[in-house]
Amino acid sequence: MPKNDEASFLRKLRELENDPDVCELKKYRQHKGNTTFRHCRSVAMESFRLAQRLGWRVDEQALARGAMLHDYHLYTRQEQRINGLRHLLEHPLRASSNAGKVFALTGKEKNIIESHMWPLTLFRPPKSKEAVLVMLADKLCAFREMRGHHE
Repeated sequence: MPKNDEASFLRKLRELENDPDVCELKKYRQHKGNTTFRHCRSVAMESFRLAQRLGWRVDEQALARGAMLHDYHLYTRQEQRINGLRHLLEHPLRASSNAGKVFALTGKEKNIIESHMWPLTLFRPPKSKEAVLVMLADKLCAFREMRGHHE
């Protein structure tokens, strides 16, 4: 099975990192002071690394976009005074809605964003390898960040 093209993935990721709308994520804090931007970038990189380790051929564009936009909710839980459980359950839909207003999302990208909190979001399961990778990478990165390790 052919490997994923790391250079192509990194080019797609860099395009997103330089997009002014994605750069808005630098304004928001989460996971022990990490920015949402840094968290999303870590999730993107971890998702790609997981794909490589598992030998899964992926849609690099969908993986990069889904990972970088998975937390595009554009608020901090504390500012909005949203309790933790409500945030966990609702932010994937808000991120998908916000991202869809700015970017032309594919169905796969929308599912990546909306399913990244599965199994908490029971009725929105991951429907692609890319969605499974982002869901797993998000949990790994959040765990590391909560312990004070930032990429």
